Amino acid sequence: MHLRVPLYFLAARVLCWLIANLLPTRTPRPFSAEKEHRSPSLGKDRADTVIIGGGCVGVSLAYHLAKAGLKDVVLLEKSELTAGSTWHAAGLTTYFHPGINLKKIHAYSIKLYEKLEEETGQAVGFHQPGSIRIASTPTRVDEFKYQMTRAGWHPTEQYLITPEKVQELFPLLNMDKVLAGLYNPGDGHIDPYSLTMALAAGARKYGAQLNYPVQVTNLNSRSDGTWEVETPLGIIQAKRIVNTAGFWAREIGKMIGLQHPVIPVHHQYVVTSTVPEVKALKTELPVIRDLEGSYYLRQERDGLLFGPYESQEKMKLQDSWVTNGVPPGFGKELFESDLDRIMEYIEAAMEMVPVLKQANIINTVSGPITYSPDILPMVGPHQGVRNYWVAIGFGYGIIHAGGIGKYLSDWILEGEPPFDLIELDPNRYGKWTTTEYTAAKARESYGFNNIIIYPKEERFAGRPTERTSGLYDLLKTKCSMGFHAGWEQPHWFYKAGDETGYKPSFRRTNWFDPVGREYKQVMEKVGVIDLSPFGKFKVKGTDSVKLLDHLFANVVPKVGSTNISHMLTPRGKVYAELTVSQLYPGEFMLVTGSGSELHDLRWIEEEVVRGGYKVEIENMTDEMGVLGVAGPYARQVLQKLTSEDLSDESFKFLQSRHLKLSDIAVTAIRISYTGELGWELYHRKEDSVALYNAIMDAGQKEGIDNFGTYALNALRLEKGFRAWGAEMNCDTNPLEAGLEYFVKLNKPADFTGKKTLKQIKEEGLKRRLVYLTLETDDVDPEGNESVWHNGKVIGNTTSGSFSYSAKQSLAFAYVPIELSKVGQKLEVELLGKNYSATIIQEPLVLTEPTRTRLQRKGQSPKI
Repeated sequence: MHLRVPLYFLAARVLCWLIANLLPTRTPRPFSAEKEHRSPSLGKDRADTVIIGGGCVGVSLAYHLAKAGLKDVVLLEKSELTAGSTWHAAGLTTYFHPGINLKKIHAYSIKLYEKLEEETGQAVGFHQPGSIRIASTPTRVDEFKYQMTRAGWHPTEQYLITPEKVQELFPLLNMDKVLAGLYNPGDGHIDPYSLTMALAAGARKYGAQLNYPVQVTNLNSRSDGTWEVETPLGIIQAKRIVNTAGFWAREIGKMIGLQHPVIPVHHQYVVTSTVPEVKALKTELPVIRDLEGSYYLRQERDGLLFGPYESQEKMKLQDSWVTNGVPPGFGKELFESDLDRIMEYIEAAMEMVPVLKQANIINTVSGPITYSPDILPMVGPHQGVRNYWVAIGFGYGIIHAGGIGKYLSDWILEGEPPFDLIELDPNRYGKWTTTEYTAAKARESYGFNNIIIYPKEERFAGRPTERTSGLYDLLKTKCSMGFHAGWEQPHWFYKAGDETGYKPSFRRTNWFDPVGREYKQVMEKVGVIDLSPFGKFKVKGTDSVKLLDHLFANVVPKVGSTNISHMLTPRGKVYAELTVSQLYPGEFMLVTGSGSELHDLRWIEEEVVRGGYKVEIENMTDEMGVLGVAGPYARQVLQKLTSEDLSDESFKFLQSRHLKLSDIAVTAIRISYTGELGWELYHRKEDSVALYNAIMDAGQKEGIDNFGTYALNALRLEKGFRAWGAEMNCDTNPLEAGLEYFVKLNKPADFTGKKTLKQIKEEGLKRRLVYLTLETDDVDPEGNESVWHNGKVIGNTTSGSFSYSAKQSLAFAYVPIELSKVGQKLEVELLGKNYSATIIQEPLVLTEPTRTRLQRKGQSPKI
């Protein structure tokens, strides 16, 4: 039955009841009559790679592995291909993503889908009318400008367009509220079923086996790192397994003791019959995303399809599947629709696209899609389980499928990721990621699908987790906390008269002056910072020196010494940066950033197995607290608490030592990311409050105070210190990043990446990291902005901040080698405006050890 739904005739409640009770539920392709009739078979009892799950992501991985020449690729699907979330997806495709490298995933998917029909002979139903994101508030326009500068140095097209151009492209819009549009030509939508079948045809063509219906009933890891995959039809022995099981991913993980943080979410969309105004158009309408209305809308034949993202209060989780498992036999079923839940979004769509008021709504779809806590999928090898990979948690599986299939295939075959995507690392989650946390964050992420994304964004659902530092209760009311891998860490501290709380903005906001105050505190007096979120590992054993000499490009530090070391990939990219201290002969402490903890640990553990090293590795992250004390009075304050000699002659820069401060045992390292005189103090977490109070009491005369990570970032940038994940990652080599000092190409050990680096050095660099000052107004660089020269985008910033000493903005940026000389004039795009920038000699402010050394030589160092 069809029902005409003029908004001005029916109250919302009545309309919801009528639609929900009188309209048939849409059954997307394939209908039950289209099911493939197959006899289940394993075909073989051994495989190189077994892929578990036959949605578009799993089938894409099978296609890419087989096409790349990998033999013995087997995919197992418990019912039929596309069962789960793929078959009922709306099929949207877009080049846009706020994440920098996820743009590459999207772009690859679209380019693959464009040629897939020609390659496989299978139609895919791909439409590319483009898409427009609608801005109807001034702040949203700022967001579009922010996203434009982040897209400018990428090859895909994206344009900020006027309301007039928006109307030209989508003439059926009510333009009353439209201020601007973000336009991506080449965006569109694809039939998910046809796409998956085309990928399946390609996978079979290149030699992969796709077996279904074959359910995986158990997984057994063998001592040699291989797997036994149990099914009702027998056992397959596999070199590796990849979990691509969608909302069954948790159940696959449970077979090996893992609790993957994914949860099914109810997502609804509505389809109309023919709309005369749509049918009369000569070209297909672009997809629109009304971000304030929180819905997408596209043309579906001669009608329209639109789907909302409800607020976290209204959206619905299928949390019973988390606690009780997915019902047996569930595959190509749908939930009952609940249009009462989305009525306000239907009304918003009717206001923006008035022809909807007279539309015949004929079908509704309410199906499960899988969400991770932060909406991003989990992709890659899992720490702590050998040869177990995942590609799960896809809220947008159709646009991700092609690119993720290629990305994972390359990683599996080449032994390292083709580019940096740490935001998708499955190891960003840990034991702290409880079911309650996952549910709270999934609600938030779904409800926030179309909110404005600010720099330094914070989201508060599910916080705090069980992973708080020893100082959390003491400091939580005194500062603005940030979330780091489950931890709460102070970003900046409040004083009387400050505007407190989280006030996001694209321009300088309430934290700007307080951070300047904390900067001055460290530069002129002494400050304390909670660094407990650091990842902390102990490595010891017969082969510990040998292992670290192979893992790191720097030399292994001597007993009582510390250095900065980098783990490189075989292609010479910077996989990780760690602080390495040899505490006792053959016993080391390794320290990494909070977001890299399990990412780095997995790499180390895999090298231990591969090389057969006799070592023990202990993850001390949760048991150990860390306080940083920095500033010209740091020594003076700490000396009051210990009988150990902390003088420069006795306790030199980059030395480590066990000592007691106020009778509390600490491992003290003379190092500070501020670049000022300072120590990092590693201690038992339960001692954090006592140690903090002792230090604060001892420093009263010196005017001691707290500082947070925002001030730390400003301080490190002035010193020219690089940050992993910004200036260096799996997209950069250490030579172009300016890390030559830490890379010992002449050391005897054949460290990973050494051969490639020598080749890169011989061939010469094509780009280089440079240090910029900018002439801005009320906006500062954050990183990933476009760098311009002579009217063209020639590079990108990596991080930035306001310099509280120079009173201007600072940034690091990658530019072509021919434009990397000191004095070179460039421009950096910020919020739609190009600001003058100049390459300067780094650092802007010399580090304390350098200043001390120059003073001893009778020179006057710059501060």
